[in-house]
Amino acid sequence: MEKAEQNSFKQKWRNKQTNRPFVLVSVMLAMFMGAIEATIVSTAMPAIVADLGGFTRYSWVFSAYLLMNSVTVLIYGKLSDLFGRKPILTFGIILFLFGSILCGFAETMNWLIFYRLIQGFGAGAVAPIATTIVGDIYTTEERAKIQGYLSSVWGISAILGPAAGGLLVQYVSWKYVFWINVPVGLLSLVGLWGCLHENVSKKKHEIDYFGACLLMIGISSLMFVLVEGGSRFPWGSLPIMFLISLAVMGFIGLYFQEKRASEPVMPFSIWKDRSILVANMTSLMTGILLIGISSFLPAFVQGVMGKNPIVAGFTLTTMSIGWPIASALSGKMMAAIGFRKTSGIGGIFLILGTLGFVGMSASSGPFWAAFGSFLVGIGMGLTSTSFIVSIQSSVGWQQRGIATAANMFMRNLGNTIGAALLGGILNSRLNQYLLEKDKGLSADDANMLLKADQRKELQDSVRAILQEGLTLSLHTVFYVVFAFSVISFLLILFLPKNNQSTV
Repeated sequence: MEKAEQNSFKQKWRNKQTNRPFVLVSVMLAMFMGAIEATIVSTAMPAIVADLGGFTRYSWVFSAYLLMNSVTVLIYGKLSDLFGRKPILTFGIILFLFGSILCGFAETMNWLIFYRLIQGFGAGAVAPIATTIVGDIYTTEERAKIQGYLSSVWGISAILGPAAGGLLVQYVSWKYVFWINVPVGLLSLVGLWGCLHENVSKKKHEIDYFGACLLMIGISSLMFVLVEGGSRFPWGSLPIMFLISLAVMGFIGLYFQEKRASEPVMPFSIWKDRSILVANMTSLMTGILLIGISSFLPAFVQGVMGKNPIVAGFTLTTMSIGWPIASALSGKMMAAIGFRKTSGIGGIFLILGTLGFVGMSASSGPFWAAFGSFLVGIGMGLTSTSFIVSIQSSVGWQQRGIATAANMFMRNLGNTIGAALLGGILNSRLNQYLLEKDKGLSADDANMLLKADQRKELQDSVRAILQEGLTLSLHTVFYVVFAFSVISFLLILFLPKNNQSTV
C-alpha cells in the first residue's frame, strides 16, 4: 500500500471515530470465547457423560458443534460483505451465547447435542468475521503484528481451557464450562458497538445457499453413518444404506452446483494448484488426528488411569504449550529451510506423538500422555503455519482470502469427520468386547468409570471388564489416529520442492 493510500486509510477510520485498540480487544475477546470452547468442553466431557449418561453419543457433542461451525463459516463471510461485519458478528455472538446458556441447562445428552447445534451455528461467524475486522481497520504493515496478537489468543485459550475445565468440573459444576462464555461475549459486544463504526457500501452477492445445503446434507449423512454404523445399525441395514446414498448424492450435487455457482461456497478452481491441494488434504488428516486426541485422551486418563479431571486437562494443556512454541519457531525455520522441510519435520513430530499414545497403558501415568500430547502440539504448530505460508504464496491477492478460508474449512471438516469416525470406532469396539465378556454390560456402562464415586462402587470383576474394554477401545482409536499421522507425513512429501517460503 502506497503512503498516500495509507494516509487515506487512517483518515477514514479517524473520521468514523473507530477506536482501534478497543475494537482489537473486543475482537480478541470474541475469538477467545470461540477458541476456549474447543478445549474446555473436551476436559469436561467425562463428567458430563457421567451425569447425563449416553456414552454412545459422546462424540455427537463434538460433531454437532463442529458440523454447524463448518457449514456456516464461509456463508457468514459473504453475509458480512453484504450487511457489514458488526451486525453479522453480533448475530453470531448472541446465538453462540444463547446456545451456551441452554447447554448448561441440558438434562439429557440428546438435549445437550441439540443445544450444541445452536452454539455451533453462532460460532461459525466468530473467527472469520473477527479476522476480517482486523483486516478492515489496520494497514498491511500493521497486520503482521496484530496477527501475532490474534495467534496469542488461541495459544492462551488452549492453555487455559483444559485447566479451567478441570477446575470447574471438580469444584463447581460442568454447567459453568458453558456459562463462562456469557460475560466474555457480552464484553465483546459492548466494545464492538461502542467503538467500531462502519460505512457499509451495498454490493450484490449471490450467496450459494443451495451449495451450503448440499454440503450440510452430505456431511450430516456421512457423519451419522460413521457414528451409528456397526453400533446402533448394522452396516448393511436399510437406514445405513439410505444415508450412504444420500451422502453420495449430496457430494455429487455439491460438485456440479459449485461448478456453476458464481460465488461458490467451496470453490474448486484453487484446488488445481498442487501446494493448495496437498496442504488442504493434509489439513483434513490432521483435523481428524487433532479431534481424536482432544476428545478421547481425557477419557483414557480418567477412565483407564483413574485420574481426576484436572490431571486429564493437564495432558491436553501440554499440546497447547507445544503448539504456540512451534508456531513461533516456524517462521525462522521456513526462512532457513523452506516450508516443505519445516512441515516435514512437523509431520515427524506428529508420528512420534501419536506413537506414544499407541503404547500407552494404565500404568504409564499421565506424564506419558502429556509428553505425547506435547509432541503432537509441536507437530501441529509446525505444519499448520507452514501450510498457510504455502497456500498464500501460491495465489495472488484476489484469491488469498478464498484459499485461506478453504484450508480452514478442510481442518474443520477433518474435525467433524474425525469426531464421528473415531466415536463410531470406539462404540463399535467397546460393544463388541463387552458382548464377548459379559452380555449384561453395554458401552453406556462405561459412564461409571468416568466418575470416582461410581467407579469405587463397582464390583472388582465388573470394573476390570469395563476398564479393559475401554482400554482396548481407546487403543483402537489411537491406532487409527497414528495411521492418520503417517498419512499426513506422506502427503507432505508431495509438496513442491521449489516453492520456498518468502517469510
